[in-house]
Amino acid sequence: MPIVFVAAAEPGAYISIVKFVPMLALFLVWLPLINWVYRDSHAVQTNVRNWTLTIVLIGVVGLVLWLLLPMYLIGLLLYLIALAASSMAYVIHRNGRVADFEKVLTSAHFKSLFVNENKKLTKASRGMTLITANNNEVPLPRPKSRESFGFQTLCELIDDALWRRATIIHLMPGQQEYGVTYFIDGMASPQPGRTREEVDYFVHFLKEVADLDINERRKPQTGKFRILKDGVKIQWELTTAGSTAGEQVKLLKKEEYSLLKLEDMGMTPEQVEVFRGFRSLEHGLILLSGPPKNGVTSTMYTLLRNNHDPFMNNINMLEKNPAGDIQNITQYEYSTGEAGVSYSRKLQTVLRTGPNILGVEACDDKECAALVTQASKDGLIIYAMMDAGSVMQALTKWIQLVGDKNLAASTLTAIVNQRVVRVLCEQCKQAYQPNQDLFRKFNIPADKIKVLYRPGEIEYDKHNRPIICEACQGTGYLGRTGVFETIVLDDKMRETIRTASAVKDIAAAFRKAGMLYLQEQAIKKVAKGTTSIQEVIRQLAVPQTPAAATAKSAKEEPAPGAAG
Repeated sequence: MPIVFVAAAEPGAYISIVKFVPMLALFLVWLPLINWVYRDSHAVQTNVRNWTLTIVLIGVVGLVLWLLLPMYLIGLLLYLIALAASSMAYVIHRNGRVADFEKVLTSAHFKSLFVNENKKLTKASRGMTLITANNNEVPLPRPKSRESFGFQTLCELIDDALWRRATIIHLMPGQQEYGVTYFIDGMASPQPGRTREEVDYFVHFLKEVADLDINERRKPQTGKFRILKDGVKIQWELTTAGSTAGEQVKLLKKEEYSLLKLEDMGMTPEQVEVFRGFRSLEHGLILLSGPPKNGVTSTMYTLLRNNHDPFMNNINMLEKNPAGDIQNITQYEYSTGEAGVSYSRKLQTVLRTGPNILGVEACDDKECAALVTQASKDGLIIYAMMDAGSVMQALTKWIQLVGDKNLAASTLTAIVNQRVVRVLCEQCKQAYQPNQDLFRKFNIPADKIKVLYRPGEIEYDKHNRPIICEACQGTGYLGRTGVFETIVLDDKMRETIRTASAVKDIAAAFRKAGMLYLQEQAIKKVAKGTTSIQEVIRQLAVPQTPAAATAKSAKEEPAPGAAG
């Protein structure tokens, strides 16, 4: 009888725990990978179906091959290679579609795993708190989000601009990147560019803060927001507008005009006394003139807010582009979008509210001139702004707008023309001895003034690195001041305006009354070391005052409104 050997089956005879555990672990890694690819492909807006199916099929095929191959280690190796290759293919694809901060499996990504992202964002805020257009405080955004990236760029830009004393940040799209320009003391200062991707996230975040439409990239939009830094609130105005190259961005720092005083404007003591005399006026018309971006708005704001008591007077303003908010003054804004309402019609509406002091921003058409002239006759004090290169030019233009020389002369109280020049930095300005020709050219008394001043030259340390002045950041200038040409009209001068047959007769009467031209007032500031002769030449390069008057006199131009 044959002997049959029967092997008893014991648990574990067909499954190796040592081999099963790694297989189960890799299977459990594969399932979350499928879920991540599915969600991430949605987020980066790539082909969700194809990439998810690819990861699923490669995982299934790799697992089947692993089970079928007689050599366990070879199957394991093939499975790992297949899964790693498909995963890396997706990672490379998605990293090419996202911003740097959203890329995974990069050196920056691995470093971020060991960094407290909330702490990093707090540091990136540079001590600033953002306040939205709706007066809501902006919380720190979620780390590693598009908002956090835009937040960091915004804080970095504004902090740098404040340190450099920039009042405007302009971002202009180019082919490869955005050009960045600061305007410091009115001068453009190019800065390092920013990538288009970086600016896109920056603008997206900023539009949300300023309560603008984030999807509108073509039409101009304007919004406001504030920052709180070191206990001081600073308001900024955001303007965006589309172009063929991309979206242009402008950030404008809004000034606190309520804090300005007449003495801060750069007026001479005599001019300050003249302007203070306007407080006692019962009625009258004061023309404030100058080329654009030369501080005429600042002068009007200061006169309205700090030269008149806003609690004792009903002070109103009509503006096309308000430069800022003035406490206790009613500001009306004219928008071209007001259907069927012209600027002069808006002015009529403001006059009907019953102000006794009124500021008019752009009074350069006949209808507005007629309205403010009549209002000043009716007992109002009017400050009217206009674009002109000198007092004489402002007067000539005003008479032409009014159309009646007698009416214009009878209502005018004073005419002001101004420029702004940069102030030399006291920390780094340098004295020098100019040649005598320069003294004679600008009528500077060489016997009384031995030296003039100019921006300091850049110095270098022993390593040939530039030593930057901490006060002016190397610009050589620190702030700006006004230069004013003023004339207050009395009855004798009004009679001269009425009867003069040529402009030269009016100019001669103004000179006889003691009016100094802009160039003369500017040279006084040069002589005191307030500004440089180069800055004066830059601002007064076009002969708009004495030379212009001389040229007109040579032609014996008839006075506006004169017969013949």
